[in-house]
Amino acid sequence: MLSIGTLAKRTGTKVQTIRYYEEIGLMPEPGRTAGGQRRYSDAELDRLSFIRHARQLGFPLDAIRELLALSDSPTQSCEEADTIATRQLKLVEQRIDRLQALRTELKRMIHECSGGNAADCRILGVLRDHSECLTNHDEIGA
Repeated sequence: MLSIGTLAKRTGTKVQTIRYYEEIGLMPEPGRTAGGQRRYSDAELDRLSFIRHARQLGFPLDAIRELLALSDSPTQSCEEADTIATRQLKLVEQRIDRLQALRTELKRMIHECSGGNAADCRILGVLRDHSECLTNHDEIGA
């Protein structure tokens, strides 16, 4: 049995995050010692590792909840897992497209900057007047 601190270290997850996952039902309520300290089994270690890896891949909590439900039903078809992963891939590809557009815009701004004084700075001008941007990047970095 593992303490919450050990579980946190073994999975690279903050203690507060583990408590949050318990609160929202991604992690089961742990067993407790007579003194009230949380104790976790290897199954809970595996579950938290699953959650952590899914978060690293960008899956939102609702998708992780769905994936966990599938994982908890080993005889169920994995078709739904494929659907969830495909949906996540599309979101990642859209984010990459937006980031590439942002990269292009930043390179253009830097390239067009004459390096003179601030009054003539192309970078500052574009930042002041969004209409001078060639890309739509409203959703990036907001």
